[in-house]
Amino acid sequence: MEIQEKLMKFIFHAIFGVIISISIYIIARMSPRFIDLIGFFWPLLASTALFLGVVVVFSRVTPQATDGLGEKAGEGLLDYVAGPPEDFGETYKNQ
Repeated sequence: MEIQEKLMKFIFHAIFGVIISISIYIIARMSPRFIDLIGFFWPLLASTALFLGVVVVFSRVTPQATDGLGEKAGEGLLDYVAGPPEDFGETYKNQ
């Protein structure tokens, strides 16, 4: 009787395990085969591989900038967008 009482403590765990196992089996049986997925998505996979290959080639071929122009490239545009500096204290007092 003692063993049966201990087993009854874990009845929900066993039921949950059986339900999970059955659902995994059903999903595996209903899902398409892996080769069918590859056949369907091969254009996407091929174009992605080609793009990554081009990125790797260009990253090795393009020389690295050593003079720091990349940091100052957008500085003129930022100054134009920001406009001339104003004294906010006087502007606030005039209104």
